[in-house]
Amino acid sequence: MTSSSPTPIPDRSSPATTEAAPTAASPVLAEVVRSGFVEGRHRGSLVVLAADGSVEWALGEVTAPVFPRSTNKPMQAAAVLRAGLELSGERLALAAASHSGEAFHLELVRKMLAEHGLTPDQLQTPPDLPLDPQEAEAYLASGQVRDRLTMNCSGKHTAMLAAAALNGWPLDSYLDQGHPLQQLVTEGVRTASGEDVAHVGTDGCGAPLLALSLVGLARAFQHFVQADPGTPERRVADAMRAHPEFVAGTRRPDTWLMQALPGTLSKMGAEAVQAVALPDGRALAFKIDDGAVRTLGPVLARVLRRMGIDSPILARLEDAPLLGGAVRVGEIRAAF
Repeated sequence: MTSSSPTPIPDRSSPATTEAAPTAASPVLAEVVRSGFVEGRHRGSLVVLAADGSVEWALGEVTAPVFPRSTNKPMQAAAVLRAGLELSGERLALAAASHSGEAFHLELVRKMLAEHGLTPDQLQTPPDLPLDPQEAEAYLASGQVRDRLTMNCSGKHTAMLAAAALNGWPLDSYLDQGHPLQQLVTEGVRTASGEDVAHVGTDGCGAPLLALSLVGLARAFQHFVQADPGTPERRVADAMRAHPEFVAGTRRPDTWLMQALPGTLSKMGAEAVQAVALPDGRALAFKIDDGAVRTLGPVLARVLRRMGIDSPILARLEDAPLLGGAVRVGEIRAAF
């Protein structure tokens, strides 16, 4: 009697053929310096675009696909507008957010759910703590537990649910790649980036995750800033820039940068991805290979300095201390 192995079920989160990283070693973008000794290095790739979309300069492999993680959120927010959902101001900024879980974030998520006849139980975000460490400590100290609404993507999921409900689309499958809303997201990503999606995975919040090159990601952010007023892309960019505290939080670099440099669009993503578009039309995107989020501030500050930006906010962004015995003994610093 012979036996055969079961046919494997395709899993979009476990690609068999797509390569996520370049084969050659990426350049060192950041160093870990402790007590005057370089104890570690973080490699990655970055690209800077001129206002006309051409590559101004780059380090590493910037045409290979990466998962943009939450830097995809502006494109996802534009899709809910294209689906006919009316959002503006703080609500639209929250739809594109990786919020910190501060009280004003959670209050607005609850309001948005109620406004559209939805409940927190319909969210398909995984239960989580607030993203901001201070908020997480206070949340746990108050006796609360991980919750779907507290997860940093709950604003985005609320907007997706509301768009699906508005159109009579299924609510229980709003995260499926074949869902009409997710098809709008995919088409919007293609249009904004000027690229076909290289691979589809699953993000940490459960939503489809669309792989792009760093060049494509930077062009997408540039497209949002340069879009005509009143278009979904421009409406998202304007809402994010007008209400940056709802995009991130009061203790987050994206908020600080957009507050300090009016007209700038900034969004970070997990696994150390960052995309920024400046009001003059230039844009940048970078990815740290090992996903070390602690490098984002120093690397971003160095890129902006090389782009000619002069602002006190850069010193705040690049300040990434290392502690020893509860005192500062070193730092994470850019290395290019």
